Amino acid sequence: MSRAPLPPRRAALIGALALLAAPALPVRATSSPAAAPAPPPEVQAELPGARRVGQGRLRWLGWSVYDARLWAPQPLAGADFARLPLALELEYLRRLEGRRIAERSLDEMRALGPIEEADGQRWLQQMAAIFPDVDRGDRITGVQRPGESARFFVNTRLAGEVRDAAFTRLFFGIWLAPQTSQPALRAALLGG
Repeated sequence: MSRAPLPPRRAALIGALALLAAPALPVRATSSPAAAPAPPPEVQAELPGARRVGQGRLRWLGWSVYDARLWAPQPLAGADFARLPLALELEYLRRLEGRRIAERSLDEMRALGPIEEADGQRWLQQMAAIFPDVDRGDRITGVQRPGESARFFVNTRLAGEVRDAAFTRLFFGIWLAPQTSQPALRAALLGG
């Protein structure tokens, strides 16, 4: 028996609540299967030779929020993530507001280390301008250019770039830093 889809406002509210509460709740993660698919076109263009390192799914109270896939041209050790080029692809499994994605990202970045208020506000504005409202099946892919910038693609189209080494390290640290709020997802992304 199939369920009727949730009304858009209710789905957006549930998605926003999932983002706000996700760090306090467990994540179910899956590691990558043996057969490695080709990376999406934006990853192929930005990181020639990239392979999938790992993947996982973020769930909240039984709701699937997104599938995450980590791509890199070489193997990654957890501590090396900030020094190597990589791409993190998030495929959304529900409707979420872009502004909420940006706000939640900044909250997670602040949990990793101190951020000057002016930097935080600038980064929030940049992310809010880059991240659109997403629906099921939409993808946002972030490409890390170590020590330089983070480039963001929405469904293969370049949506923007944040040229700030500290932002880049903290943003990708949301998923890959040892002190992430989602250690099971981190382990799955790193192929463990």
